[in-house]
Amino acid sequence: MKLLLKLALITLCVPTFAFGATTEALKAFLNQTTTAKGRFAQMVLDKNLKKLQESTGTMQFSRPGKFRWEYNKPYEQVIVGDGSRLWIYDKDLNQVTERKLDRALGASPAALLAGSNEIDKSYTLQAIGNQEGLDWLEAIPKTKDTAFERIRLGFNKAGLEAMELRDQFGQVTVIKFADLERNPKLAPDAFTFVIPKGADVIRE
Repeated sequence: MKLLLKLALITLCVPTFAFGATTEALKAFLNQTTTAKGRFAQMVLDKNLKKLQESTGTMQFSRPGKFRWEYNKPYEQVIVGDGSRLWIYDKDLNQVTERKLDRALGASPAALLAGSNEIDKSYTLQAIGNQEGLDWLEAIPKTKDTAFERIRLGFNKAGLEAMELRDQFGQVTVIKFADLERNPKLAPDAFTFVIPKGADVIRE
């Protein structure tokens, strides 16, 4: 599976948040972060935790509703949310899929990171303690028609470090962020998608 975002984290020993404080850490991250960019490494595991795929790339977002994820290894793929439409480009196939952003995302990781601040409307949030130096928050979508049944977010004192996503089939996606920069100035065209010449376009 090339992409679990279509339907989107480094062990540090830091003091453990008080129970429930991780919820506040997420809300603070969203309230204080209007733009972000960084690198990521993604690993997909089956329900028996056997590794199925590894990939790397870069991400950036501008809240609310704009984001760009670029996968460069092992397959080149680009996902762009321009605020109203979602574009998924598979370079190997030279194929573009276009969808309405709200229908495509639902309660997805991209919606959580790049969406509005009102996360309580879409997720039930619960702090689940410290593991391997990170303080973890579990977010369970309140609606059942989503690609993921639960999302876990790992924080250290610097902010968001990791995401773990479990889908309806038991597969787990682990995303680790690196060099995450908060509130950088991003290029104006970062969230504009131009259909490559000759690409097949599928509109849903």
